[in-house]
Amino acid sequence: MSSSAASQAAGTNASEDLGLSQEVANFVVDTVFSDLPSIVIENGKKSILDGLGLALSGSVAQSGEYVRAHLADIGYPQGAATVVGSSHKMPPRFAAFANGVGIHADDYDDTQLAVARDRVYGLLTHPTAPALPAALALGEVRKSSGADVMLAYHLGVEVECKIAEAINPRHYQTGFHATATCGTFAAASAAGRLMGLNNEQMVRALSLAGSQSAGLRENFGTMTKPFHAGRSSESGVVAAQFASYGWTATDKILEAPRGFFSAAGGGYDAAAIHGKLGAPWTFESPGVSIKPHPSGSLTHPGMTEMLRLIKAHDIKPENVVSVRVGTNSNMPNALIHHRPTNELQAKFSMEFCMAILLLERRAGLPEFLDETVLRPDVKEMIEKIDFCIDERAEAAGYHLMTTYIDIKLKDGSTISGMADFGKGSPANPMSYHEVAGKFTENAEFAKWDMGKAKAVIDMVADLENLKSIDTLMSLLKAD
Repeated sequence: MSSSAASQAAGTNASEDLGLSQEVANFVVDTVFSDLPSIVIENGKKSILDGLGLALSGSVAQSGEYVRAHLADIGYPQGAATVVGSSHKMPPRFAAFANGVGIHADDYDDTQLAVARDRVYGLLTHPTAPALPAALALGEVRKSSGADVMLAYHLGVEVECKIAEAINPRHYQTGFHATATCGTFAAASAAGRLMGLNNEQMVRALSLAGSQSAGLRENFGTMTKPFHAGRSSESGVVAAQFASYGWTATDKILEAPRGFFSAAGGGYDAAAIHGKLGAPWTFESPGVSIKPHPSGSLTHPGMTEMLRLIKAHDIKPENVVSVRVGTNSNMPNALIHHRPTNELQAKFSMEFCMAILLLERRAGLPEFLDETVLRPDVKEMIEKIDFCIDERAEAAGYHLMTTYIDIKLKDGSTISGMADFGKGSPANPMSYHEVAGKFTENAEFAKWDMGKAKAVIDMVADLENLKSIDTLMSLLKAD
């Protein structure tokens, strides 16, 4: 039986899996910090630091301005949870929303890897954007320790990624944004754990999360994509809060015939989630990728290889005749903007990402601005890029991001390269020092105090020994 057929069979025979939602809830409630392997703790610190830096840089994006306008419209209700990059403290749900939008604003946040060959790079779930804001908001309100917040964050990421791995790939392929849908379960798990929900309450929190999960990929390349991350984090917090009140909900939201897996994916692979929570942890295997560029993760193998080729062969933009970029068929299904007209579209344009590297030899936040996208030389170079489907990449499987590059030069020569993964992936990971460098760049982009930024880097490195998370959050709040 094919993987897809197995997913359908597992999803439609719900009587075999009536305890799945309870299994997930038990995992969230019963796991303790000592259950986290050291490699999971260390890898998680890198993603946490990365997320905090992105919340800072995202706070100065135009979407951050609109989020603060929305918070003003609702009267800035008093709360104890920090909106990163601002002077505001809000109730947990609103802080989670604002910080979730901020982390995902520049599409610069970490990305799940896939296990099964038919699953599009983990269905492109961004693990940290929904999970971390919920954990930080509830942790700050409850003055939780660094270890408690880390555990809640890891539980959220694990639930999110295993759900994304299990659901039928139709979920992503036909338009759902998994960060928005699966991310709601992440936030509910993280928030519920910090609120001390019992097993029964956690099942109901997951059920409430499932009924709020939403987000469509047609909005890629617009502000609504990061809105998805913010809303999923907020919805998870709301789910946990209502479950704590005694709000009722089904006890089988994941596995039921009218539940999440069936309604949103048409089925699921039970073997991808039953007994797999924390066995192994996602941060251990297959790992999580941290982005070196603020663009869709599917562009990164090609960008890493293109930059290597440019430097190795000293390729000058004026000598480039044409560039062929070949990938599997699911990558153009996400990288949908072939002639971008603004910075958000450029993040989902393989053509722009290749063009800007050829012209500038770098692609950071300053390169992904409207004025850069609209430059005549950028538009001219984009016309030389042929983004197409390559049979070799298609055969490699959708769990890889196999990208073939052929650069034809004016002297008649062709320079070629290939990559499955980019810099920042577990195959080519960033060190904590390298992530700290990215954090510093993002803090500088937000014009943040460098003394505070350095203190954040040092504090996250020793986060498990932090007595109260509000010490960390005070470094991320404006005076």
